[in-house]
Amino acid sequence: MPPMPFPSFTRRQLLQGAAAGIATMAARPGALPAKAARTSLHAMTQPADEIGPYADGVLPPGVRSRFVDNVNGLRMHVLEAGSKDGARAGVLLLHGFPELAYSWRRLIPALAEAGYHVLAPDLRGYGRTDGTDVRYDDDLRPFRMLNEVRDMLSLVSAFGYRQVHLAGHDFGSLVASWCAVARPDVFRSVALMSAPFGGTAALPFDTAAAVPSAAAAGAAPDMDAALAALVPPRWHYRRFYATRGANDDLWRAPQGVHDFLRAYYHMKSGDWSGNRPAPLGEWSAAGLARLPRYYVLDLGRGMAETVAEHMPSAAEIAACEWLPDDELRVYSAEYERTGFQGGLQWYRSVAAVSSIFGGGINADLQVFAGRTIDQPSLFIAGARDWGIHQRPGALERMESQACTDLRGLHLLDGAGHWVQQERSAQVNRLVLDFLASL
Repeated sequence: MPPMPFPSFTRRQLLQGAAAGIATMAARPGALPAKAARTSLHAMTQPADEIGPYADGVLPPGVRSRFVDNVNGLRMHVLEAGSKDGARAGVLLLHGFPELAYSWRRLIPALAEAGYHVLAPDLRGYGRTDGTDVRYDDDLRPFRMLNEVRDMLSLVSAFGYRQVHLAGHDFGSLVASWCAVARPDVFRSVALMSAPFGGTAALPFDTAAAVPSAAAAGAAPDMDAALAALVPPRWHYRRFYATRGANDDLWRAPQGVHDFLRAYYHMKSGDWSGNRPAPLGEWSAAGLARLPRYYVLDLGRGMAETVAEHMPSAAEIAACEWLPDDELRVYSAEYERTGFQGGLQWYRSVAAVSSIFGGGINADLQVFAGRTIDQPSLFIAGARDWGIHQRPGALERMESQACTDLRGLHLLDGAGHWVQQERSAQVNRLVLDFLASL
């Protein structure tokens, strides 16, 4: 590995040393609270080889928990509402990290009531879908983006659809974007939430007669080194999530998985007073340093320790209507059972923090260089979500270039990153109006 451009670290030392530091913080999570153990939600946790649908009472009325076999080699867990018979259309909903199909629990019934057949899978590596029993050193190729697209095509086909509408949040927004780029014939429309699509790759153009320059031939700036050189030194959350110690940091968090998730969801929501986002202006270490610590952590600190400092009070938790504790228990029970590595594998498939698809096993996405999302599209996010600004210019490129038929861009006041949960009534209405207009 080439040395970083400052003497104190090599990249390998940076990653190994920080991961080792995280490992020293590891502790097995405590048992579930007694109250949770008495609920039907805790009854969801079963041995992996016996895992079945959610227990009665977990989901809203009319939403079914089921499995679909042979989805690109997976047994996929799907939340379903409505039916294909007589439906206006099929709608596929894709969740983010660290989430589940359950994140769509408020939109699913609204869509079904409006006559749509709704499908929300636990994505590869998440929840009750196969692939959660994954290890850090396992093959990353199943988690490359085009295989995630293939998962969705296989699921749509399994339900007998030639075309569906599509929506995605966070990481699911990236998957939805690439589904729309790769197969516009299948995905009729796309609603993206909280993660703007900044466009496809740009290949070198009209360079055959150009004189090679040293600048063009040089390596891209090393953002890991630049962030580590800050005072205090920092590292990007995606770099942390790619380390060997990341899964244990979250899964064996000293505060337990439930409290880790509570603090993490709180800190990225509109409820946390520190979320006052603004455009960064440029992709640089100094620019990224303006992001909250959950995006650019102190070097050597893990995510569990970072968010623990901002754990909401008992009163704040009791007042959280968008994520009451019994609903949070659905997430924590699943992640206590599976760990987080299935979701973290995608971060490991990314070659560099400077590019979401910076070569490596995702280099095949360059075959779509110059392609745009041309079907009707919609973007929804929280006005207090730093995520829409973490990649400078992405929101603007989506609006002006990447989505050629963008029907609306909505930033909802008071909402943070978990927009479809924090402002469910507004999101439901925006999505229903969008679909009705098609």
